[in-house]
Amino acid sequence: MEKLDGFFKKDGKNLIVPFILITSLFALWGFANDITNPMVAAFQTVMELSATKASMVQFAFYGGYATMAIPAALFIRKYSYKSGILLGLILYALGAFLFIPAAAYENFTFFCCSLYILTFGLAFLETTANPFILSLGSKETSTRRLNLAQSFNPLGSLSGMAVASLIVLPNLLSDKRDAAGQVIFSTLSEAEKASIRVHDLAIIRNPYVALGCVVLLMFIIIALKKMPKTIVKTEQTSTKQTLSNLWKNKIYREGVLTQVFYVAAQIMVWTFIIQYADHLGINKADAQMYNIIAMTMFLCSRFIATFLMKYINGRLLLSIFGIGAALCSAGAVFIEGMTGLYCLVAISFFMSLMFPTIYGIALENVSSEDSTLGAAFLVMAIVGGALMPPLQGSIIDAGGAEHVLFGLPSVNVSYCLPLLCFIIITIYGFRCYSRIKQN
Repeated sequence: MEKLDGFFKKDGKNLIVPFILITSLFALWGFANDITNPMVAAFQTVMELSATKASMVQFAFYGGYATMAIPAALFIRKYSYKSGILLGLILYALGAFLFIPAAAYENFTFFCCSLYILTFGLAFLETTANPFILSLGSKETSTRRLNLAQSFNPLGSLSGMAVASLIVLPNLLSDKRDAAGQVIFSTLSEAEKASIRVHDLAIIRNPYVALGCVVLLMFIIIALKKMPKTIVKTEQTSTKQTLSNLWKNKIYREGVLTQVFYVAAQIMVWTFIIQYADHLGINKADAQMYNIIAMTMFLCSRFIATFLMKYINGRLLLSIFGIGAALCSAGAVFIEGMTGLYCLVAISFFMSLMFPTIYGIALENVSSEDSTLGAAFLVMAIVGGALMPPLQGSIIDAGGAEHVLFGLPSVNVSYCLPLLCFIIITIYGFRCYSRIKQN
């Protein structure tokens, strides 16, 4: 119990209750992330879009992080973490409820705008929650504490995936297939397509509306809860000075760039599992089950990684897991059939510790006065999830009607992008580990 208290204590204060409350937010944005990933494939069929255009769902979703992370940090510096959380929840709910008119107008751009606003809220929540968790105890255990909190993010992700698998995807009439496993939607008359489109967009809309209601409930709970003032005062350092301090910190600077590549890799791996399986003749609902298996592995591995960090330096562990992810990515590229799909699923095991570990390493030597804005740039790095999926979609589309590039299925070739990302992550881990070995 003494060790547990030390893990959640600072300046004699027991901080386990705020830890639990803030950790619940990790699950909340995990749900939004992973109910959205399969929607790329759903929109591609029902709105008759190319893979490139359908991936604009991810551009809108993760672009919201890039737009709002810095304003969120400045807002929190001026007011408080609790104010940032409450504003984030309001924006989150607003974006979710905008799915109602988006479905009514049957407009893909409207859906993207709704997701864009929704992620304004997520940017506020992540900019707040991650550094808050780091502050709820000793600096020596901060990276492990963040890994523990982040371990609950996949629980929300699994819930989002389950809703997508069990409620959304199986009920999409646009994904009905013939005996040969081919989607028949494109062969229907315009009147039949219009009727199916109304039905399917309502199916896509409903989980977001329900999510908006849950978020409003969380808003009420947190608004009524008195949060402890464990956050350091930041008014002593000007924004200009903070930016200068962050730029001079090489580990932090490289960490932000590495985080861009990590988030890009994560979103690409999960977004296009359905397209990868579809090439093998697997329908969307069944293909989403492989996403759930991947997320289950991700969840279990995160707890395993948190335990291993007691014995293995986090920087070295990041490098080892980076190598594992790169090898699995190579398998997804060069091995065709179900074995390639299994390699793709296995990447999630090695991705598990990457986001919180890169985050913790990058902020480890950042002063408490600079941590809020420092956290914002690491959250803004989530823009990698907006930039790379459209590029991956264009590689898939480049395969043409036969879906082949360089003698391999184009969807396989597209996973060369995550492979490159994992190589960069591995290099960052080794560079950071080398620095502490030299000191």
